[in-house]
Amino acid sequence: MPLEGINQHQPPLHKLNKVINWEIFREPIESALYVEPKAPGGRPPYDVCKFHNQKLYKLMMFKIIILQKYYNLSDEQTEFQIKDRLSFLDFLGLQIGDNVPDEKTIWLFKENLKEKKLSKKLFKLFADLLINNGIIAREGSMVDASFVDVPRQRNSREDNKTIKDGNIPESFKESPAKLSQKDTDARWMTKSSERHYGYKDHINADAKTKLITEYSVSSAAPHDSTELENIISEDDKILYADSAYRSKKIEEELKAKNITSHVHEKGYRNNPLDEQQKLTNKMKSKIRVRVEHVFGFMTNSMNDALHMTSIGLERIESNIGFLNLTYNLFRYEQLVRYKKIQIM
Repeated sequence: MPLEGINQHQPPLHKLNKVINWEIFREPIESALYVEPKAPGGRPPYDVCKFHNQKLYKLMMFKIIILQKYYNLSDEQTEFQIKDRLSFLDFLGLQIGDNVPDEKTIWLFKENLKEKKLSKKLFKLFADLLINNGIIAREGSMVDASFVDVPRQRNSREDNKTIKDGNIPESFKESPAKLSQKDTDARWMTKSSERHYGYKDHINADAKTKLITEYSVSSAAPHDSTELENIISEDDKILYADSAYRSKKIEEELKAKNITSHVHEKGYRNNPLDEQQKLTNKMKSKIRVRVEHVFGFMTNSMNDALHMTSIGLERIESNIGFLNLTYNLFRYEQLVRYKKIQIM
């Protein structure tokens, strides 16, 4: 059969299905999105038409979000690719000719997930499972941040100044339709001569497995180190980070949490690093650099997933949560396949 021939090539989604027990996500999704059945009459919704069971529908829709994040697809392209690709249908438990959720259904499901803040809950559910099963031993942690670029806004200088000051322009308030199309949370930032507009994904990753244990989201403007307190805890025994995270305040905070600092030291004007400090930094880099592999995977294997088309902090927070969860799912599959860990 055609599908058997496709699966012989081990497509990513097929490999993921072999190691992930999707049932672990069922209960929190069901609990958060449960809706009392309506009285009979009218056209049944997609889930009842196809499955006669909202539980199957919700779990399948969740897997669609994971598929969408891995391939960085729009809602429209997600609908088309599911219909077009046997490997996508197989991943979702569908067959040729089955009804496929349309782009509006996918969008609405994501909106419901956003409203219930489920991306953070589901991310934490899987991360805690990895920790409780000893896959993440917390023997060393790495922190870093990456820009998440979003569509650039075409606003007047006056409107941009108002937004930068933390306010919403009056012209936006007067037109709800216009406001719904405007991102008043994203900010500009320049780094290494490159201009970025959007947000940042701040992560804490396990040094050994490169699995993400915690994350936070901010606009692109704040310094990377400002979110450090939101992504570390006493469970982080050793912390690796580049010199951007080096300050007296941070060193005191790490000491208070009994975290050994392996943050890079940095030189200052008229006070450069000595040879011993350079050597120490080089040794730290051998581990710290592994955190960049996380964002590298998101950029290369996940089709430039750090570029998003959503607007607004709430949607971006939800999207980044599912981005980080999707990364962890595929990284876990890699570790199992490379026989670095046992399947849970």
